[in-house]
Amino acid sequence: MRKALPLFLIAACFLTGCSKSKSSTVSSNAAGAASSGDDPVQKKLQELAGGGAKNCGLFNSQVRAELDAASQCVVDASKAKTPFYVEYELPGMNVAVAGNAQGKLYSVQSQVGGAGLMSGDCPAELRVAPSGRVTCYAPGTFPMGAGAGSHTNMPMPPMGTGSPHGAAGALPPGHPSPHQDRKPQQP
Repeated sequence: MRKALPLFLIAACFLTGCSKSKSSTVSSNAAGAASSGDDPVQKKLQELAGGGAKNCGLFNSQVRAELDAASQCVVDASKAKTPFYVEYELPGMNVAVAGNAQGKLYSVQSQVGGAGLMSGDCPAELRVAPSGRVTCYAPGTFPMGAGAGSHTNMPMPPMGTGSPHGAAGALPPGHPSPHQDRKPQQP
C-alpha cells in the first residue's frame, strides 16, 4: 500500500502535465517563448488587434520551425480577417505586427523593456521575411526610426565621391590606410 501512494502521485503529476491544452499556446509556449502579462508591447498589440485576437506568439529564438508556425498563424488570420498579433524579441529591441477584424495592419516596436514604444499603420503589405519573421515593411526599409541616429537626416553622397566625414581618403592620425597597396590611377 505504501508503494502504491507514491506511484499514484507520480502518475497524477504526469497526467496533469499532459492534459494541458496545446491549442491555446499554438506557437507561443509550444515554440519556447512565453507570453508576459506585463510586457508593454503585448498590451499595445492587444489594444490594436482588439478583443479575441489570436496570439501567434512571442519569440526570442531563431528556430525556423517555430518562426514558420508563427508566420502561418499570422498569414491565416490575416487572410480570414481574424484579429491577431505576433512579437519578436531581437537583440536590443522588440518588433511586432498586429491586425484587427477589419483587416487593418499595425507595426509595433520598442527597445527592450518597452522603452520608446512606437506603433503605427503598416506601410506595406504583410509578408514573411527571409528570416522567417512576419513584417509589413518593404525589403530594405527600416521600421519606425530603427537605426535612427547621427546619419538619419544626412544625404547620401554620390558613389565614388569619398567619405562624408572628411576629405577623400583622410583617416585620423595613427590609422593605417587600407589602400596603401594601390597605385594611383592615371587620368
